[in-house]
Amino acid sequence: MSNQLMGVINLIHEPDELEALTAGRCVATVPFGGRYRLIDFTLSSMVNSGISKVAVFAHTKYRSLMDHLGSGRHWDLHHRQSGLFVLPPVADDMSDLRKGDLYHFFQHRDYFKRSQAEYVVVTRSHMLCNIDFTQVLAEHLEKNADITVVCKQQNDHLSGKARKVKLGEAGRVVDMQDHYGRLQSDIVSMEMYVMKKELLLDLVESSLAQGKDHLVRDAIMSKIDELNIHAYLYEGYLGIINTITSYYRNSMELLKPDVWKGLFFEPGPIYTKVKDEPPATYLEGAKTSNSLVANGCIIEGTVINSILFRGVHIRKGAVVRNSIIMQNGIIGEGSAIDHVIFDKEVQIETGRDIRGAADAPFIAIKRKVI
Repeated sequence: MSNQLMGVINLIHEPDELEALTAGRCVATVPFGGRYRLIDFTLSSMVNSGISKVAVFAHTKYRSLMDHLGSGRHWDLHHRQSGLFVLPPVADDMSDLRKGDLYHFFQHRDYFKRSQAEYVVVTRSHMLCNIDFTQVLAEHLEKNADITVVCKQQNDHLSGKARKVKLGEAGRVVDMQDHYGRLQSDIVSMEMYVMKKELLLDLVESSLAQGKDHLVRDAIMSKIDELNIHAYLYEGYLGIINTITSYYRNSMELLKPDVWKGLFFEPGPIYTKVKDEPPATYLEGAKTSNSLVANGCIIEGTVINSILFRGVHIRKGAVVRNSIIMQNGIIGEGSAIDHVIFDKEVQIETGRDIRGAADAPFIAIKRKVI
C-alpha cells in the first residue's frame, strides 16, 4: 500500500516564531534532542511507512537543509528506484517568494506528474511525531474520503501554536480555523494531508486560476462543504514546535523515558545524518542526573536535567541546570547556567551566572561568547 503514497514536506511559509534559532536556518533544520533536526521526524516516518519518493519544498534559509539532507543516504532514499528531492523555490524576484505553497507546487508540477504514486501526503516539519502513514492511507480509503487530515486530541500544546479543527459525525471535518483563531475545540490539525495526487493538482490549478495560492486556506478550508474531509486521530506523542517556549518545553519532555521511547522508536526508529564522535567522557568531579548527553561531550562539572548536543565541554566547577546546549558549546569554570538555550559553539567564560525561566529561557545565538 505504501508504494501508492508519495511524500511532500512543505516548508513554504512554515510558521516560525523561533527567533534566534532560525536566524540562519529554516525551522526544518533546528537541532533537537541531542543529535537530530526537526525534519528528521517527518522524513523518518515517511521512510518507515515505505514511502520511497519524498520531495522537500524548500523556501528560505535552506543552505543548512541541503547540507543536512545530502543525497538522502542516511534515510535510505538514495537508491535508483527511490529518491529524496529538495526543490528550491522558482522565484524571479522577492514577490515570487511571498507567494503561497500552491504557486510553488505549480512550478514543480512535473515532479508530481512523473511519480507513479496515486496518493500524496503533504506535511510540515514543525510537527514532532512518529507516525505510520500506511494506517492513515488505510483509513482514508476505508472512509472513502477526498482528503484526510491527521489530527490529535490534545489540550496542552506545550505553548506551540496549532490550527484547531471541529469534527461532526463519523469523524468528518466540519470546521477548521485559519491560523490560530477562536474555534472552541480540543482537536488540532497536525498539518498532514492525504489525498489523491490528481485532486491535489486540480486544487492547485483551480485555486491559482482564482488568484488564490494557499493550500489549507484556499484549497481545503474553502471546500469543507463540497469535499469529504475526514480526520484521522493520531494517538502518539505530538510536539508542536513553532515558538521558543514550545521548543524548550518539548525538549524537556524528552527527559521522561516514556516520551523518549515513544517518539524515537515507535512505530519505527528516527534517522538522522550520522557523525562519528567518541563516547562522552566523564572526568573526576563530574556529576550528571536526568540528562541527555550526546557523544563527544567532556564533562568535568555538574549537569542536571539538561540536554547536551555533540562535543559540549562542561569545565570544572560549572553547573548546568534545565538547559539545552547545542554542538561544541563550552561552559567555563565555575559558571552557573539555568533555563538557557545555547545555539552551536557558544562559549561561556569563567565564573558567569546566566539564568532564564521555563516560559522565557535565555537564548544565545550561534558562536556567541559571554
